[in-house]
Order: sequence, then structure tokens, then C-alpha cells
Amino acid sequence: MMGLDSDGAAAPSGENAGEKSRPGWTLRSEGSRTPLTASRLLRRFVQIGLGLVLLWVGAVFWLGLMYWVVPPVSTLMLGRWMILQPVERDYVSLEEISPHLPLAVMTSEDSRFCQHGGVDWEVLRDVVEAADEDGPSRGASTIPMQTAKNLFLWPSRSYVRKGLELPVALYLDLIWSKRRMMENYLNIAEWGEGVFGAEAAAQRYFRKPAKALTRREAALLATALPNPLVRNPARPTRRHQALAGRLLARMEVAAPFSECLKG
Repeated sequence: MMGLDSDGAAAPSGENAGEKSRPGWTLRSEGSRTPLTASRLLRRFVQIGLGLVLLWVGAVFWLGLMYWVVPPVSTLMLGRWMILQPVERDYVSLEEISPHLPLAVMTSEDSRFCQHGGVDWEVLRDVVEAADEDGPSRGASTIPMQTAKNLFLWPSRSYVRKGLELPVALYLDLIWSKRRMMENYLNIAEWGEGVFGAEAAAQRYFRKPAKALTRREAALLATALPNPLVRNPARPTRRHQALAGRLLARMEVAAPFSECLKG
């Protein structure tokens, strides 16, 4: 209703007067929302990123404990299953693998496996110091680092992945025995298109169980690991045979340093 003021002019009703008495207030429709500013958008991305990191850390922690008692599954195996590609893998214990193979793999991939705690800091320092502007000329990955990569990270090379490998390798080496580490590694290592683990590799290339592998066959398998999609242990090239021959000689020297692999 409209009223008259003292001068006879129409005065606003109580409701309208109340609105006028609050200058600067604006009515907002129920459907309107505060627009996302750049800072709020960045904050959301950071929160999502931190959530994913925490989720990954939790997965590493719990799966690391689980893989002490259950057969592990690599990210490459999961990737093949997701696109409906076949995976050959029969998990076997270290006792069911010829002792020549873990010795060959240790000698070829990580000669100080029994001495370090997951990361060979001495070798890593030497590689970093010798690196040029094109990057390091050789790798410094230990078997625990390769296991960490195979179980929890991606295969392509990057400094980010390498940085993530270090704490995971230290953690796995802390909670697993050396024998369990080698057993898990030998059961998830890729030895060809869709071929994972020592048992599947022995059956594919030599038509025998991993327990029956000879020293030469073990050396051929070990030297195929750096390039498993190209090097065929059953039909090795001259270069592959030469690498295996040199590895056989080194295995003789490395044998006394493999005490951690013995049951």
C-alpha cells in the first residue's frame, strides 16, 4: 500500500521501504552461480591432483603388502587385458626356476642386488655425473626399481617416472626379502609380445619349464630383457649370442655375490 508523508507525497509501503533502506543490495536469481575464477579453477585442479597422488600412494602401500603373499600383476599385463589382448604368464616360485636364471638376471641387470637397499646410489651417482646434455648414456635401474616400474608406473622413459621409482623401490626392498623381490621380478618381466614371467618365457622359447633352463638358455633370456620385443632367445642374432657369451663369463665371477638368492 502507498501512504502519504507529511508533505502529502505518496510514501512507499513497508516492503518497498525495506528494500530501499538497504542500498547496494541486489536480488540474485536462484539459478545464478558465482563464476569460476582462474584461482578457484587452479585450486580445484590442485585438489584433484593431490587426491590422485594420495590414491596412488595408498595403492603402492597396500598392494606392496599384498604382493608379499599373492602373485603380482604388472601395469603392462593390465593394459593388455583392458584391450582384450592375450597374456601368457604362469606364476612359479623361485624354487621352480632354474638357479641359473636369477643369477644371470642379477649379473646382467643389477650386479649389486644383494648389497644395496633398493637403489644403488653409487652407480646412480656415477651415471648422473657422466650424463651429458642429451641425458645419461646408460641406465642405473636396479631390479627393485624395475619391479617398481613394472608394478606401479608406466613404461616410457622420463625423469618424473625415474623420480617416482626411487621411493617405491626403497619401500619394496624394505618390506620384501631379496628372494621375494627376485621371484616377483622374474614373474612379471616381459619376455616378448604378451609373454610375462620366466615360466611362460621358458615354455615359449625352449619348450621346457623354467626349472629345466640351462646356463646358456638363462643367459639368452637375461640378455633379452633390455629389448624383449626384438631379441628372441630361441633365435638369437650374433650380437645377442655375443652378449650371452660375455654374460656367462661374468656369471662365474658374480656367483659368490649371490648369497641373498639362496634359500
